[in-house]
Parts: sequence; C-alpha cells; structure tokens
Amino acid sequence: MSLEVRPTMSDETLLLDLLNTTPVHDGIPGDDLADPAAAREWLAAHGQPATDNEHRALVEARSVLQRIVRGEVGPAAAGAFVDGAGYRASFGEDGVEWHLNVPAGRAAAARAVLAWDALAKSSPGRLRPCANPECRLFLIDHSKPNSARWCSMAVCGNRMKARRHYQRSRTAAD
Repeated sequence: MSLEVRPTMSDETLLLDLLNTTPVHDGIPGDDLADPAAAREWLAAHGQPATDNEHRALVEARSVLQRIVRGEVGPAAAGAFVDGAGYRASFGEDGVEWHLNVPAGRAAAARAVLAWDALAKSSPGRLRPCANPECRLFLIDHSKPNSARWCSMAVCGNRMKARRHYQRSRTAAD
C-alpha cells in the first residue's frame, strides 16, 4: 500500500532555497554552502540539524536535484537520500499526524528530495531552471497559465527582454 504525505510549504521553501544556493554574481558562479560554517547557519535557518553529515548529504542532494530538474539524470538518482526514510503516524488533537523519520545525517536532504517528488507529482513542470542561460537559479511557477520563465522578472526577465530588443533593433538597422 502506498501512502501520500504532502510536504509542507516549508519543505517546498527548503527545496527551492537549496536549489538556489549556487547563484551567479557578476558572472561568477558561487556556492552558498561551500563554507561549512555558512552551511550550518543555512541548515539551522531552515530548521534542520546543523551537522557536518547533514552538510555533506545536503550538498550531494542539491547536485542531484539540480541535475534532475534540468533533465540531465532521472529521478532514481535521488534514491540514496530517502533510503531508510519513512513516516510514523501518531494521534494529535486534530487526528492523525505524520512524522518523517530519516536516518541521522540526512534529514534536510531527505526532506528536499521528498518535496521535489511531491511537487513533481502534484504540479509537473512547475519546478524548472530559469530560462536565462547565464543564470543557475530555479523557480516554482505558481501562476495559473504556468508561463513563468525567469527566476526574477526584475533581473533575468528584464535582461533577457532587453537583450532580445537590442538584437531585434540591430537586425532592423542592418
């Protein structure tokens, strides 16, 4: 029997924040999780255990998830991050509550992979890379027509539109 437990909005936030920890600043690729101290702060800010094992698993999961979202590898590549994970039921004031159990050292990585899986099933195609080829960020398109293309309309969207306008005006002038 299969049980579908939906991740919370904080899980979706964790996933998108994780995918976007490799931004490009002034044309230079960065890694917000490269420094172990910064990574521990990131983990703590997202309510996750801030250990070295969590950091290592999170960086590995990020790489795999980015490749999955870009279509470079299949979903099975993320299997190692959820091996041994399971949900435990308990009764609360409002009825059954589900709690995620994961092996120590992989809590954040497992949550991110489970959030990706739930999003891929409930909203296929809504999680995608920014359409700006110079950008390494991702977006979750919550718009009704599913037509968002850029991580930020103010930054990437504006740049891409300005670039297309410049190319059209140069072509027209030739």
